[in-house]
Amino acid sequence: QVQLVESGGGLVQAGGSLRLSCAASGRTINIYDMGWFRQAPGKEREFVSAISWSGGRIYYADSVKGRYTISSDNAKNTVYLQMNSLKAEDTAVYYCAANRNSWGFGRSTSYDYWGQGTQVTVSS
Repeated sequence: QVQLVESGGGLVQAGGSLRLSCAASGRTINIYDMGWFRQAPGKEREFVSAISWSGGRIYYADSVKGRYTISSDNAKNTVYLQMNSLKAEDTAVYYCAANRNSWGFGRSTSYDYWGQGTQVTVSS
């Protein structure tokens, strides 16, 4: 089992920045990819970004490319999502997830473990 705990959400004005953290514990040796997803009210959960635990592969959704940066600190078993130039449409609950496989990084169904989510609200 793997446990994931997100932190760092909050309220920010449009154009501002936030950094989300996701701390993993448990059998982290089984993790291949770590991903961030988000879900706005009334919408489906959508892929935001993913990083292989080795750091060799990084992916972004087109909607956040150039504004968000994902990174990892393997020594701390923590993944970060730096979010800059935030827009009102970035408002959502952001979830951290862990994938034991090397495929399907963009699909929520590929991930085996999920955090509880952290709210990000961007005011316009």
